[in-house]
Amino acid sequence: MTLYYRDDTVQVTSESIRAGGHAVRIADVTYVWHARGATTLAVRGRVLGRGVLVLLLSLPPLVALVCVVSLAWSAQDRGNWKLALVILAGCAVGALALTPFLEVPLSWLDRSYERGNRVHELWVQHHGQEMMLVRTPDALRFGQIYRAVQRAVEHQGEHR
Repeated sequence: MTLYYRDDTVQVTSESIRAGGHAVRIADVTYVWHARGATTLAVRGRVLGRGVLVLLLSLPPLVALVCVVSLAWSAQDRGNWKLALVILAGCAVGALALTPFLEVPLSWLDRSYERGNRVHELWVQHHGQEMMLVRTPDALRFGQIYRAVQRAVEHQGEHR
């Protein structure tokens, strides 16, 4: 027996698929497909959170740009470029010092995109009946499960 995928709720082996309290023998599976499910509140929250995070990450550079332009404009009017350059250098050093702290929100953003923005369903046909085995909003996990089921069914087809 070959294990293709396993987590807390799904197990795909060369003999069966166990998910959602169901166990389906691979030999009985005649067709596998995926579909989009209805969007859930969690998926909508993820998309909204992603938008808020992008906004929060975009605002400081925009505010800094406005400040730099206004500082240059006022320095030009007063002819006091030395003070303006000192302030700009201090802000640049501060921005570089804070750059490592962007790692956490950027990793949240990456994970949000990995998880996707829709609900995925895995369906199989066995004994002439259609059955939904997995329904998840996590695109990365769904892709791993779906590919494992495909490999198991392909492997079974080679041995028939």
